[in-house]
Amino acid sequence: MADSFHVRGGTALSGSIKIGGAKNAALKLMVASLLAPGKHHIGNVPNIVDVDTMARVLEHVGATCDRDGSMLTIDVPDDPLPEAPLDLVRQMRASILVLGALLARAGEARVALPGGDDFGSRPIDFHIKGLESMGATFELHHGVLHGSAPDGLTGTDVFLEFPSVGATENLLLAAVLADGVTTIGNAAREPELVDLAQYLTTMGAKIDGAGTSTIEIHGVGALEPASHSTVPDRLEAGTYLAAGAMTRGHVTVTDCKPEHLRMELRKLASIGCEVETTESTITLVGPDRPAAVDVATLPYPGFHTDMHPQMVTMLSVADGTSILTENIYAGRFRYLGELNRMGADVHADGQHVVIRGVDRLSGCEVDACDIRAGAALVIAAMRADGDTLIRDAQHIDRGYDRWVENLQSLGADIERV
Repeated sequence: MADSFHVRGGTALSGSIKIGGAKNAALKLMVASLLAPGKHHIGNVPNIVDVDTMARVLEHVGATCDRDGSMLTIDVPDDPLPEAPLDLVRQMRASILVLGALLARAGEARVALPGGDDFGSRPIDFHIKGLESMGATFELHHGVLHGSAPDGLTGTDVFLEFPSVGATENLLLAAVLADGVTTIGNAAREPELVDLAQYLTTMGAKIDGAGTSTIEIHGVGALEPASHSTVPDRLEAGTYLAAGAMTRGHVTVTDCKPEHLRMELRKLASIGCEVETTESTITLVGPDRPAAVDVATLPYPGFHTDMHPQMVTMLSVADGTSILTENIYAGRFRYLGELNRMGADVHADGQHVVIRGVDRLSGCEVDACDIRAGAALVIAAMRADGDTLIRDAQHIDRGYDRWVENLQSLGADIERV
């Protein structure tokens, strides 16, 4: 049987939490290490299941991964095995990024189609088309994608139809060792992608424009191992702030970058939270009851889709009706039924979630269906009357380091069972 979280509601969270390294950056930095043989040192790496899974992917390729606290040392071989196994790739979508790295480094790659959280259709067409324009060819056999570039990749101009984070990262990883100049138009601008570009630059890559909609990469002949510290996790920070807001609490998150949460903080202020920031901290005081507000998820710097479930949960007890529009992942609504079991009044209408605020939620047994939805249900449980059991804790383990311990330090009545 999988673990669950048992929560007794009614406690206002209070205190301070130090934010760790971003899951969505650390995984990409680990893949980037494959581009240069030798020992890489990546600091501020969270101790979460997805990092362990990615380490197993790298070890299958031939690397060794050693953790010492939050420091991860990766020793990359001279001749990496150019494949990622099905059983690991299906657990985590980020593993598709080994495609660009292995094509650039080894001239071929065999990668199973990715899995991870089930948010409906998330095709990798943008990845494939971009890599094909750089000279790679692909064949699909029984769910395994075979990529080949025996003569190496060639720089070109790629314009993405949508600013896909994964496609931008895959093309970036491929382009740093390509022959010539690659320009990525309509590129993603996320802070985690900027962090990846900074790491690659430390390794010797030549990259201009990361963090803007146009990235230019001048391919180099080889890269060298490097040391780098992972950018703070804005989603972890946002989740603890949402927990503070939901419980009428007073929470401070430290060692974070408030500028990476500009839209999310704006929405928290709109629902009635008092928000104060410094260069590396955010302090929030939650309202007695949130105000209703409309939200739309968008690529960065818009409201992050991975804060969607937490926002809906807060608005489920708001004074009035709110609408959240999901513009990134069409299938991100499976958790709504679980929230309704707790007494919420939320339902999906196309790409919209209509949220009619209720006075109170009630504890019951619910299922976590993905990382952020699971965290959101825990947040709901801390506001709810009585006891709540959130099953399938392994989903939350994929994205949050010391989840129970951190919430307990803020005063939450939560335990793992």
